[in-house]
Amino acid sequence: MQVLERHKRVFLIVILLAVVLILSLFIIQYLSNPSLTHISSPSPTASPVPTRISPKPTVINSPTPSAQYTSTPSQMPTLTPTPVPSLYPGEVTQYQNQSLTPINGFISEFLSTSIAGAQYVNLTTYRLIVTGLVNQTQEYTYDDVVNKFSARQQVVTLLCVAGWGADVLWKGVSVNDILQASGVSPQADTLIFYASDGYSTSLPLSYVVENNLMLAYKMNNVTLTPQTGFPFMLVAQNQYGYKWIKWVTEIDVSNNANYLGYWESRGYPNDATISNPSSLMPNTAGSTAVISVLYGGGTIMAGATYFTLTNLNNKRSKFQKNNDKAD
Repeated sequence: MQVLERHKRVFLIVILLAVVLILSLFIIQYLSNPSLTHISSPSPTASPVPTRISPKPTVINSPTPSAQYTSTPSQMPTLTPTPVPSLYPGEVTQYQNQSLTPINGFISEFLSTSIAGAQYVNLTTYRLIVTGLVNQTQEYTYDDVVNKFSARQQVVTLLCVAGWGADVLWKGVSVNDILQASGVSPQADTLIFYASDGYSTSLPLSYVVENNLMLAYKMNNVTLTPQTGFPFMLVAQNQYGYKWIKWVTEIDVSNNANYLGYWESRGYPNDATISNPSSLMPNTAGSTAVISVLYGGGTIMAGATYFTLTNLNNKRSKFQKNNDKAD
């Protein structure tokens, strides 16, 4: 009887092992066949890859890249050439055989580095005020400045403290002429410029006079816009960008040589003179590539990273980068 029971148990064990073996073989075959592991989904009627239709540019003279480079599975992909910046109506890119930086090559820097964004100045109520140590305070409309003072134009390269720059044709009036119309006191030694966005900066009166600095209302033959400093921008030749003030509303003739403007009061040297501009000039001749430019006067240092200038009078000016944030 015990032998019979033992045989039954052995038989059951053999049956179970056989069942396990069969199931194992079935599972192995199932997993090895990909067509059995996924249920086919019906193919979509539309292309699974979304497509984009790029709108045609509305700006006249918008250039089209001469060629588009693609890749095949057997090739490494190559970059598409950067398109040439489009031009504003009437914009010039050459002046007296000198290449100019297109406005659209640096318009983004105008906006991204502004302390309060583009300024939309009301031309009807706008007045340029000349005050302080003068014989008579003057208030000029936009048309007064443009029409009453002699205009001149000049290519001046603006350089940023981080090493970027652009060659621009500026047209405007001499700050000297504006000052002479007000009569400057002998005690004055400083000009403080104010802008509509709350920005301010200063320059020695002697520097402005000796270098005949310009209050510009055009760049590259295009009237300044709310994004580029309308109505007036100081062309602070041979000064770093934070001395170039845009959206100018007031010139204060002062004897406060220690006045600190917006960025000067936040750590920038009050003396931003470039002693050897030619050694730092950007190589823009014949180039139409987009150049990043850092503009001062209502603009400087894209929102945050803060550079302290050291040794501005050195031929190869160096900069020390701090981790502080500009307000």
